[in-house]
Amino acid sequence: MMTMKKQIALAGAAAALVLVLAPAAASAEPWWSRLYLRGGVTRVAPLEQSRAMELADIEGAASLAVQNGPIADSGATVSSVTIGAVSLGVKVPELHEGISFELVVAKPPTLKFRATGTLANESIAPMALGIPTGVPALGPELGDVQAAPVVLTAVYQLRDRGVLRPYVGTGPALLLAMGKKITNPILTEVSQPEFDIAPAPGLVLQAGLDAKLWKSVYARIDVKFIAGMLARAEVHHIQVRTPELPLFDTVEVGTAKMSVWVNPVIVQAGVGFDFDML
Repeated sequence: MMTMKKQIALAGAAAALVLVLAPAAASAEPWWSRLYLRGGVTRVAPLEQSRAMELADIEGAASLAVQNGPIADSGATVSSVTIGAVSLGVKVPELHEGISFELVVAKPPTLKFRATGTLANESIAPMALGIPTGVPALGPELGDVQAAPVVLTAVYQLRDRGVLRPYVGTGPALLLAMGKKITNPILTEVSQPEFDIAPAPGLVLQAGLDAKLWKSVYARIDVKFIAGMLARAEVHHIQVRTPELPLFDTVEVGTAKMSVWVNPVIVQAGVGFDFDML
């Protein structure tokens, strides 16, 4: 069954296509003649900056070892990934001869969340009432997330004719997370915690160059920077084993909250064509 977030992503993509194709439908020329396609290899490299991880909802035996609040010098990062992606565009000469709208379409890549600082290198609960708990350091591995980015930009060609066509663009982006799973062996030893990431909006800044190869066939290099994209993640019902505590085999730590400024740089190199050649 399709999840709510998948439905939102598909609905947003459909609405974007309706928005950009509506002017073409009203004109005499075939609507598809305004379309163009650019596809290729895409590198997504987050320029992340993390806030300290915070613990919340701590009660019972766990309160003997840890407290609500941030873990000093802790943090998290998001991995880079290389994928295949397609930019589907439509020209809107009613607005301006050089203006078009582009929607990025790609299979959701798997991103890895990794722990840094004290979160990776030190136990989150080393002592309880002066007694060692035996809880080890987590290490760098935290979890995997399938990211479904929705990226729509308004693009302006700086030169409408010629072999080289530089362009700039801007627009909204939204990162939807699916298939979220904690993979850290310490956090999953007792039970599988719940992992949730809220949708993260951002602002796209785009620049690129189309180079004509033959008729309506073009090579492309495209760079996008998504600013203001804050990924807010929460891990609920964390239980850890405490092998050195005489009265407790396991304790429930509560909830861990992470906030990471993702702000990815997306670089695409590939080829494509304008549909007016058909």
